[in-house]
Amino acid sequence: MSAPETAALAPTARPGRRRRIDLLLWLCGAWLAVLILAAITAPVLGLQEAQDAAKTLLEPVYQPPSLGSAHPLGTNALGLDMLSRIIYGARVSMAVSISAVLIGTFVGGTLGVVAGYLRGTVDRIIGTLTNTLLAVPALILLIALATVLRPSALNMALALSLVAIPGMIRVTRANTLAFAQREFVTVAQALGAGRARIVFRELMPNVLLSVVPLCLVYVSALIVAEASLSFLGIGLRPPQPTWGNMIGEGLNGKMEDYPHLVYVPAAVLFLTVFSFNLLGERMRKRWDKREVSL
Repeated sequence: MSAPETAALAPTARPGRRRRIDLLLWLCGAWLAVLILAAITAPVLGLQEAQDAAKTLLEPVYQPPSLGSAHPLGTNALGLDMLSRIIYGARVSMAVSISAVLIGTFVGGTLGVVAGYLRGTVDRIIGTLTNTLLAVPALILLIALATVLRPSALNMALALSLVAIPGMIRVTRANTLAFAQREFVTVAQALGAGRARIVFRELMPNVLLSVVPLCLVYVSALIVAEASLSFLGIGLRPPQPTWGNMIGEGLNGKMEDYPHLVYVPAAVLFLTVFSFNLLGERMRKRWDKREVSL
């Protein structure tokens, strides 16, 4: 059989495969979008009372969840609406954890880039600072700071940022060592750019972009840390609703009689942390593929 005939009989090339839709990723993204939107617009949603027990004297206490009632997720011991407290608690958890990550990323990212680019004595000093922070267990550090600082969202964010700073320093330093060998840095040096310009104009934007997946993972970790401190009674305290102190309302045997006091905020906490972790993992894989292609 001749070559043209063989080519004619050869199977035609398959069309490009359709990209599979990551349903779990979309569900997690939708959950976070709805939760964040609800938290931002909470004051205008017309929710039931979440904090002031004086306004709920006529409301049923310990009402179990009932989707068709005025309290679809139930009420607590003071008749406060669980759905409202979940949403207002999301405002606290999101604001504190995201603020802490932003602070940790700015401080840790700057120190990491400076250490990775300048090397030498500066690198050793910053490395010693990083190892010192890592030597102290995170929970013990947070408990110590929480007992000293006045319980407020700002102080919580500052305390939690100390957990993110060491990891950010190490990751950004490692990425800086790789980016410092790229052509755009060499060109900037050849054009006479100073160290400050190279650090803040050339390296910082590229390095910080690469740690966005890590930021999402840190958000989830700090949400758990904030909830843990509130659960222990050394974080934000009632009547300010947080997911941690809401779970703490099930202590002293109340969970056995009224399980929704724990299950509702715990389920929301789990879904939120899982979603942030999954988004961070997917973004990391996408970034790794982009790095390989470059």
